[in-house]
Amino acid sequence: MPHRRPDARPLTRRLALGLLLTGVIGLAPARAADPVRIGLVTALSGQSAKSGEAISRGIGLAIDEINRAGGVLGRPLELVARDDEANPSKGVLAARELIQRAGVVALIGGLDTPVSMAIVPIANQMKVPFMGPWAAGTGITRNGAADNYAFRVSAVDALVDEALVAYAVKTYGAKKPGAILVNNAWGESNQQGLVAALKAANLPSAGIEKFEANDIDMVPQLSRLRDAGADTLFLVGNVGPSAQVVKSLDRMGWTVPVVSHWGPAGGRFDELAGPGAARVHFVQTFTFAGNEAPKAKAVLDALKAKDPAIKSMADVTPAVGIANAYDATHLIALAIQAAGATQGPKVRDGFYKISGYSGLIKTYDKPFTPERHDALGPDDYVFARFQNGEIVAVAK
Repeated sequence: MPHRRPDARPLTRRLALGLLLTGVIGLAPARAADPVRIGLVTALSGQSAKSGEAISRGIGLAIDEINRAGGVLGRPLELVARDDEANPSKGVLAARELIQRAGVVALIGGLDTPVSMAIVPIANQMKVPFMGPWAAGTGITRNGAADNYAFRVSAVDALVDEALVAYAVKTYGAKKPGAILVNNAWGESNQQGLVAALKAANLPSAGIEKFEANDIDMVPQLSRLRDAGADTLFLVGNVGPSAQVVKSLDRMGWTVPVVSHWGPAGGRFDELAGPGAARVHFVQTFTFAGNEAPKAKAVLDALKAKDPAIKSMADVTPAVGIANAYDATHLIALAIQAAGATQGPKVRDGFYKISGYSGLIKTYDKPFTPERHDALGPDDYVFARFQNGEIVAVAK
């Protein structure tokens, strides 16, 4: 047999050829039509599923608009969603899976402050922008990281607490308010904010009571607040326990005003709490009801066209989830476009390059800076209540 000569090419040339082929076959750059993936981690089941659905609707509507206009960087946006079941451990697992396996270029975090607080270190470590459309824990964006990847289009506890105190004084003439808060990171965030806000307003406190997320009887805690002379209650909790607070007040026959964070807006609060739900006034960043703005009408029409099951304002509750997520998704797209790339650090810096955006909630003017990762503030808050299944703004 003829003797085969060994490949006479230098080893370096053979290695270079091998690397080139590997790049062509296995590491080819994204084609223009390949989607840019955004991940969503939120509660899509359980008591807060209605809020998760609202967030999903807002994102979906924004993605439809963005893709009709050509997508980002010539590529369509695509959403990949995971249910965290309001569980921080499941939220962390979902975030890692979306980043490492699904290849998302940004994460949208859903409802619960404890879940978002657990995801933030992962986002910072893996250098993937994390956008919050709901959870209001102050430490989500103000997390102390030198390299901060957490952004938000939502309320901020420290600012909400100032608004709650001001509203209680203006609306009810509160002189000695008390607070009843969920016993988790969200409750802790608001405890710090309320203590600071009451001190700034030079108001004494009737005390702060806590409840667990699965408690069904808050009479003991509420009795202590009543005995301490509370003339208004600040409430921080999700749908289920907030409804139990109202039921406990009804059993006590105590008609004290309740000024709440937006937890009651997250689901079937009016059904669970009964008639007493109407007297709970809670903060929001947006409502469709009574909103005559052209953009609000256009988005509502688009929602109805996409989902024929929507017949009334009650079917787009909570509107705050839709609006926050809608604006947040458009801002993510603008950040990617400004970055000119999909790498996490470039997209993060792209948020700082956004000069303006005419959104559903408001017109944003330089919404983010390296020092400010929250796009909304106190001027964007409105107070609302339930009325016939709808969330309506409280008349000023």
